[in-house]
Amino acid sequence: MSILGVAGVVFVLSWWLTRRLCDPGSRLYLLDHPNERSLHQVPTPRTGGVAVLASAACGLVLTAVTGWWDQGHPDSLSASTGIWIIGATVALAAVSFCDDRWGLPIGLRFGVQVIAALALVVGADLALRSLWMPLAGRFELGWAAWPVTVVFLVWMANLYNFMDGMDGFAGGMTLVGFGFLAYFAWRGAHPLVFILSLMVAMGAAGFLLDNFPPARIFLGDVGSVPIGFLAGALTLLGRRDGLFDVWVPVMVFSPFILDATATVVRRALHGERVWEAHRVHYYQRLVLSGWGHRRTVLAEYALMAGCGIAAWLYHHSDSTGRTIIVLSWLAVFCALGAGVGLLEQRRVRQEAHGSAGSQEKASPATISISGRSSARPRTAVDLPIPLGPWTS
Repeated sequence: MSILGVAGVVFVLSWWLTRRLCDPGSRLYLLDHPNERSLHQVPTPRTGGVAVLASAACGLVLTAVTGWWDQGHPDSLSASTGIWIIGATVALAAVSFCDDRWGLPIGLRFGVQVIAALALVVGADLALRSLWMPLAGRFELGWAAWPVTVVFLVWMANLYNFMDGMDGFAGGMTLVGFGFLAYFAWRGAHPLVFILSLMVAMGAAGFLLDNFPPARIFLGDVGSVPIGFLAGALTLLGRRDGLFDVWVPVMVFSPFILDATATVVRRALHGERVWEAHRVHYYQRLVLSGWGHRRTVLAEYALMAGCGIAAWLYHHSDSTGRTIIVLSWLAVFCALGAGVGLLEQRRVRQEAHGSAGSQEKASPATISISGRSSARPRTAVDLPIPLGPWTS
């Protein structure tokens, strides 16, 4: 069977498993109930990640059985690096599923994530030892290589989870992001990154058929945490083996990375508890500003494609070109963030104008009695009703 045939099997299997997980009769039918911090309105299944990862795992088995590449290749799935990456991802998926099912203490979840990250740093030698920065050049991380790498992997796992809050968003990022990684790995003849990326992308494609707005199922922690971790692991693997510079996958996944990072930093500067649920990610603010799920996620898809193209241009540019691309890329995101703020301000003005108009229409009626006017007292019905997140 060709690799495209295996990819097709993964797509169909993921779609079928996703449909099964949407069935209330399924043993894995676990609901995510809406609350004041959610964007969805009705209880929705949250085990879509099972379909993505299970179908991708079947694709890996089919690839190994059919012998699509020489198992003696140093980058094959049977090599130690592949075993470490897959093992750590499976462990995170198991713990995350238990968290979805029963709820686990944050300390336990965080501890497992740190151990998984350390396993890749020590066992697979994926430490990020040097980093190129625009206008500054390349510098060695030295003793900081291990802690920086662990923080990066743990943050990738968690930010993916933070960003899984809108219909079709995490599924689309997984399809586009891992699709671009598969392309770079294919061009660079790196079978491990190629196969892992392609299988996850096809699993996400099958899942997305039921996750696109209005979503019938969510990815859940069982999908978002291990997939984010895997994105970080493949970033480090590609960097270690010279497949691409670390900025390439960072750009590819930047719609997630920059939104989550900027939001956490902003909340921390405001003295907020960054570990608590909220609705102030840029994508959430865009939905609440009146764009809605479908329009926002389509705009995010366009942004994902643009970031992938920017990563491709970066990959094929010299040092000067890369500096220009990185700075331009950051400037675009700054402009987009400012644009979200402007949309919010316009929404507030529209609501304030609407509330004022409602008050005028509901103003006290004047009744003439013997040449005197009598005004009806205002009741609670006449008072303006505060709307949504701007009153919290």
